Amino acid sequence: MPRRPMNLVPPLSRRPFGRGAEVSPFTLGTMRALASPAALEAVLREALRIGINHLETAPAYGPAEVFLGRALQRLELEQLAPEGGWHITSKLLPGPDLATAQAQLRAILDRLGLRRLSNLAIHGLNTEAHWQWLSEGPGFDLLAWAQGEGLVAQVGFSSHGSLALIERALATGRFSFCSLHLHLFDQARLPLARAALAQGIGVMAISPADKGGRLYDPPPELLADCAPFHPLELAYRFLLAQGISTLTLGAALPADLTWAERLQASPMALTSSIGPGLDPVDDPALDAALNRLAAAGQGRLGAEACGQCRACLPCPNGVPIPELLRLRNLAVGHGMEAFASERYNLIGRAGHWWEERDASACGSCGSCLPRCPLQLPIPDLLADTHRRLAAAPGRRLWD
Repeated sequence: MPRRPMNLVPPLSRRPFGRGAEVSPFTLGTMRALASPAALEAVLREALRIGINHLETAPAYGPAEVFLGRALQRLELEQLAPEGGWHITSKLLPGPDLATAQAQLRAILDRLGLRRLSNLAIHGLNTEAHWQWLSEGPGFDLLAWAQGEGLVAQVGFSSHGSLALIERALATGRFSFCSLHLHLFDQARLPLARAALAQGIGVMAISPADKGGRLYDPPPELLADCAPFHPLELAYRFLLAQGISTLTLGAALPADLTWAERLQASPMALTSSIGPGLDPVDDPALDAALNRLAAAGQGRLGAEACGQCRACLPCPNGVPIPELLRLRNLAVGHGMEAFASERYNLIGRAGHWWEERDASACGSCGSCLPRCPLQLPIPDLLADTHRRLAAAPGRRLWD
């Protein structure tokens, strides 16, 4: 008996993603919709309705792959799929021997009900040890085997590591895509992202809503600073205008996809600023809002605004000065103290996924002072950062 044709949801827009299939400008991340299999299925159905075709998951996300596999099976029984089918990225943590990693990949495919994964990423290329595992150890052999066996279409990595480590990985030419922390309020990795895009490497922005500033729950100052845009809309528009391939949305509820639906229906919002010639697209409304945002923050911070030039590094005590003063910029400049405090109090408690030393490690040696082009009183500002933001630690989402 011939199979009925799928009820395909036509795409609103698609963007190149490395050497693989084109993807929607928003990617459904599956870290949060884990209250039950039904919760993830409801979010997946909403993602399908608004035209999302790219899903991101990982074994480290608890039951996410099991729940997603069940939801995909139910949609398939109803003959529901995006046009061109689903494209799925999963990830493997670095470190295991080859046989273990091979078994882990086959388990991913089993949980998702797939014969072939669209994209396989190394989950957290964060340290030199991870780099050695990937560049000349079992990780190198794993990726070659996975592609040679036809189990994955393309390979990439996510990283919370240093700029130098990310740059080194991108320079190998082995990876078709990467997932990076690219945020309106943390633009340190944007030059690397733009260089990757220019080389045809796909770039996915990690958690621009939550880790980008808890922008779904903005303080009054930030709402005023971003007007006439909502802060989350402004952040999404900013990243899309940079040409970022796709932005992850860690939706817990179908309603969390509202902004994605609105922006996917907006041709201007989805226009990339870097085409083949890397020429910017003029968007006066976006530019004006970004300028007002910057001016508002500068007005509150005055002469204490850190310019994020990184000239203060390296610190003899290993203090990540720019990152800590970035959090202070957000707390003082835009009223984002709740977010800044949340991030600050994860320092030293999240292993290689986040910074290891907070401002209390500053020894007031003064070695950073002559290197600061703004002549900031850095030790004093670090002490103020600690006073403002130090509090009882919170719990990471997937501990």
